[in-house]
Amino acid sequence: MSDAMPLDQTLEQLTQDEWIDIPQGWSQGRTIYGGLVAGLLMHKALSVMNDESKNLLSTSITFVGPVNEGRVRLTVEILRQGKSVTTIEARLWQDQAVQTILIASFGQPRSSEIFVLNLPEAPDYLSPEQFSRMPFVKMMPECYQQFDLRWAEGHYPMTQQAPDFGGWCRYDIQKHSPRALNVADLLILMDIWPPGVLPMFQTIAPASSLTWHLTFVRPVAYELHDWFKYQVVTQHAAFGYATEYAHLWDAQNRLIAISRQTVTVFA
Repeated sequence: MSDAMPLDQTLEQLTQDEWIDIPQGWSQGRTIYGGLVAGLLMHKALSVMNDESKNLLSTSITFVGPVNEGRVRLTVEILRQGKSVTTIEARLWQDQAVQTILIASFGQPRSSEIFVLNLPEAPDYLSPEQFSRMPFVKMMPECYQQFDLRWAEGHYPMTQQAPDFGGWCRYDIQKHSPRALNVADLLILMDIWPPGVLPMFQTIAPASSLTWHLTFVRPVAYELHDWFKYQVVTQHAAFGYATEYAHLWDAQNRLIAISRQTVTVFA
């Protein structure tokens, strides 16, 4: 384990206080890794709602501005708390400005006569042990060291190849102690995959999420070291922006979440 505060301690501190220091080891170029920012906001929202009977239905995150290492403030407002659905807005502040906004809706299961099951099939990947871990090199953002990624299809970023890819992912077992995985953890993990257009890049250039929308189709009940499958598809890229969707499955091929992102591209 590193000398930096472990992720679970940072999340625990956030349940007690609006103000925290961003932990070390999570930088992504000139800013903090966006998945960590989204996860911190989600964890704060969950602690304020404090209602385990409601599962996350959907969440939308807008990355307004860059978040840097240092002190940040997270505020939460419950916009509406109904019998079945609670909607919450969370904001991350730094230097007296809002840098990230999260809106999430949580709901209790309700009886309904409507049932549709038209989900995409999980890709038929070999087991993660049969793939090599994505190597970490100095030019990569340091946040990648927090995770274990195994490319199963497609190409690595900046290889001048076709877009889109898929593979396995989990938290690095050397850096993160075993415990139950929660919704905030899953947001932090899922965002570590780069934008689908990055394999098309010829040289190193930035690309970052502008908006991120997630729909959850099953409750999150996993362990932090479990493996998950991920696959991304780019639908459109032009004029410096890309639109993509992605899916996340568990190791039993059960769909967990559907993601859609608008990405700013600087190449």
